[in-house]
Amino acid sequence: MDEVVAEYIRRTVLKIPRDEIMGVLRKWGFLSETQLSAINFRQTKESISQEVVQLCEENSADIKQAAILDIIYNNIYPNKRVWSVYQMKKTGEETDLFDFTNFKKKFKRRLQSALKNVTISFREYEDNAIWIRIAWGTPYTKPNQYKTSYVVYHSQTPYVFISVSVLKSNLPLLCQALIVASNYHDIREMELRSHCLNSLKDIVFKRYSQNFQTHYPKQEKNVATENVDVRIIQEDKSEKERIQRVNREVFGDGPQPKLEFAQYKLETMFKSDPKMDVLERREPFRCLVKFSSPDLLESLKSLAPAGMADAPLSPLLTCIPHKARNYFKIRERKGVLPGSFVSP
Repeated sequence: MDEVVAEYIRRTVLKIPRDEIMGVLRKWGFLSETQLSAINFRQTKESISQEVVQLCEENSADIKQAAILDIIYNNIYPNKRVWSVYQMKKTGEETDLFDFTNFKKKFKRRLQSALKNVTISFREYEDNAIWIRIAWGTPYTKPNQYKTSYVVYHSQTPYVFISVSVLKSNLPLLCQALIVASNYHDIREMELRSHCLNSLKDIVFKRYSQNFQTHYPKQEKNVATENVDVRIIQEDKSEKERIQRVNREVFGDGPQPKLEFAQYKLETMFKSDPKMDVLERREPFRCLVKFSSPDLLESLKSLAPAGMADAPLSPLLTCIPHKARNYFKIRERKGVLPGSFVSP
């Protein structure tokens, strides 16, 4: 077995929590049950990794097997990477039956025609998710197994989740291979990024319902009292209840998908007094709005209850999951006040 392969397997095993190494190796399926039972999982992870490497050497493991182990690791622990969402488009409404074998063949042919030194591995899962691992090289160097890109493509959908390596210059090649292999004609980044792959899937596959049109009984008006302090406390309580009710109607009762980055293009008209003649041409004002947070949607949800924003929040903030499927391109209504920008 090649030294590079042995070292890569060793490092992959070291990344796995000790109590879960057996389960991951079983899913890998490269070592027999007899070989697995011979491993002492009570020793240090370093010793365990050395034993696994010795057994892999007996089975003559190659880089393809090492790559499959890495795919399994990243499938179990996807939050170790940062994922971006891409959406593909077709020119018409035609639908093609998906053929995994044909997809692999076209993807490999397209990528390897542009770059010879590249290692490509596939693994298909039960939820129609195809995991693709790409290790990039250069015309003069072998593929670097530690600087890999990952693609998760759900067949029969236009959505692709990509975790790029530090070699971002290869991203256009990767996108071209995807649209050719899946019979699409265009691909765009949706400007959604997160460590939580499942949350991104919840948003684009509409498995997450943001708006719950729940109707709550009207609160009875408080009877006026002579005690000013009691009235102030009651008004504060009513306002907090109103904020909570509005927040539930906008965000729902459940936890929000974990999103870390979002951006969209904003286009609005600047309207000024015609007599002032400030603008010679009426052109829209364009800008790029970016949001980032360790838990973006939960942060937005907490703004009003924390007193940092009025309730309900602006649609520019609450629309993020819904606008994801439209590349976050939002056009505001024209302003109604002289020299002002007005949100919808």
